Amino acid sequence: MTEFDGLPVLRSPVLIASFEGWNDAADAATAVVDHLRTAWQAHLIDQIDPESYYDFQVTRPTVTMSESGPDVIEWPTSRFYLCRLPEAEHDVVLLRGIEPNMRWKSFCDDILDVCHRLEIDQVVLLGALLADVPFSQPLPITGSARDPELMRRLSLAPTKYEGPTGVVGVLHEAAEHAELDVISFWAHVPHYVSQPPCPKATLALLHRVEEVLDLPVPTGNLEADAADWEEQVRELVASDSEIAEYVQSLEQRDDEPGLEPLSGDEIAKEFEKYLRRRGGGPAAR
Repeated sequence: MTEFDGLPVLRSPVLIASFEGWNDAADAATAVVDHLRTAWQAHLIDQIDPESYYDFQVTRPTVTMSESGPDVIEWPTSRFYLCRLPEAEHDVVLLRGIEPNMRWKSFCDDILDVCHRLEIDQVVLLGALLADVPFSQPLPITGSARDPELMRRLSLAPTKYEGPTGVVGVLHEAAEHAELDVISFWAHVPHYVSQPPCPKATLALLHRVEEVLDLPVPTGNLEADAADWEEQVRELVASDSEIAEYVQSLEQRDDEPGLEPLSGDEIAKEFEKYLRRRGGGPAAR
């Protein structure tokens, strides 16, 4: 195997990326990359120098105590992992990132530079957002792609969101300008159960990754975890009549293509309007 700039030569590699932070409701998107790292025994091949992109007073490094030798400091950064899949036509590169505190354009340029050196021409970006969706039904996945035919093939509802964006949106645009084949998937996480983890949203994203790669992706315990999560949420909702009625109203709502993410204020207003319609006041929680 020959190497270029210290990086391995790959077979038509595909990049799958997710980032901690604003783009990662309930940690659902980064959980996909974490799952694949373990399932495919990925190993580290490169990382972004964090010095220029993170405020270490906001995103602090961590220290690991060791019984022998010096303590190890782990710096917050974005790391690339390689998955060798002999049965597949493509190698897979995983990017497990952290949304930067500054210099987003340069950060995306650094990521695209690694893509160039690895000869990656397809990028799959994963995100998760809070939305007013029923937990008991399949969680919607919306997204966008540079290739309209791919959107049709995946039956992907396009996002029509306008407003503040995160590094996933910025990187998507940068990848398009670099003429890479890029697609973004966004899982809609029920806002009334937004604490991580949300294995049902992670599993929904994983199935979309499977469709793009066109090969079976191991799900491990995710299916059982998603079923347990749904049962726990069902019990939680049943214990609160106001939430139960709210979820029932979501279940009975007509399907709306291109569901949009809600801001925190919009979520609160929508729920308060629902309670007022039912004769109650603002939610005291």
